[in-house]
Amino acid sequence: MAAPDTIVLVHGFWMTPRSWENWVEHYQERGFTVLAPGYPGFEVEVESLNADPTPILKLTVPQIIEHYEAVIRELPSAPIIIGHSAGGAFTQILLDHGFGAAAVAMNSAPTEGVRVVPLSQVKSTFPVLKSPANRHKAVPLSFEEFKYAFTNTFTEEESRALYERYAIPANGGILWGSVLANFQPGHQDTWVDYHNDNRAPLLFVSGSEDHIMPPEVQRSNAKHYKSNTVTEVKLYEGYAHLLPAQEGWQKIADEVLDWALSHAVPAKS
Repeated sequence: MAAPDTIVLVHGFWMTPRSWENWVEHYQERGFTVLAPGYPGFEVEVESLNADPTPILKLTVPQIIEHYEAVIRELPSAPIIIGHSAGGAFTQILLDHGFGAAAVAMNSAPTEGVRVVPLSQVKSTFPVLKSPANRHKAVPLSFEEFKYAFTNTFTEEESRALYERYAIPANGGILWGSVLANFQPGHQDTWVDYHNDNRAPLLFVSGSEDHIMPPEVQRSNAKHYKSNTVTEVKLYEGYAHLLPAQEGWQKIADEVLDWALSHAVPAKS
C-alpha cells in the first residue's frame, strides 16, 4: 500500500492541542498532512479553559474516543496516530477499534489491567487522587506539581514558560475512573483487547526520567499485549514526561515517525 501521508496527534491531560504545536510544524515541513484535534469542547484556547473549565468537566472517555474516530473516518486513508500521556491510552483504544495504519504511544497512560504504580506516579497524580471529591472537579496543577510531573529535567525558566503556555486543569472523574478500572467488574472505559490480532503495529516510547508515567508503566502495558502483531518499546534516556517539548524532540519525532511508516499496514476492521 502507499505510505500514510496523514498524521493524527492526540494530546494528554493537563494539555490541549497547543502542546503539539512544534510537532505539527515539523511534520508539515516533511510533507505530511497533520491533524491535532482537541477533545470535545477544547476548540477554545488554553487561556479560555483556565478561565472556565466547564468543557473539561463535561468530558468522558467514550466521548473523546468517538470524537477522534469521527475525525479519522473522514480521512481518505488510515493515518499514523501518535498520542502522548492520556493520549497514548486513547491511541491504544483507537488502534484496538481498527483505526490507524500504525501508532506511537509516548509516555502513555496505561490501559485497563496495567497495575504497576510507581511511587513517582503516586506523587504526580496525588493532587487529583488525594480526595474523592475531585471526581467532580477539573483539577489544576500548581507550578511545582507540574514541574515534578511533566518537566523535572527542564530548567526553571523552561518549565515556567511551558506551564504558562500549555497547562490546564484535568478531569478528576476520568483520572479516578482509570484508577478504579482495575477493581471494578466488566470492561471499563480504558479497556482494550490485548489479544486483538487485527490491530496495527504499536510502539511505546518512554522517557527514562518520566515521573508520572515511568518506564515500568510502559513496559508493563506493552507486556500485556499477547496479539500476533507488532508491539515494541523504545526508551529515550534523560527525557521527562513532557518529551514532545524537551530539547532534542526533533530527533525523536523523526525516529518514531520513521518507525511508524516502516511498520504501517492497512487498517482492519
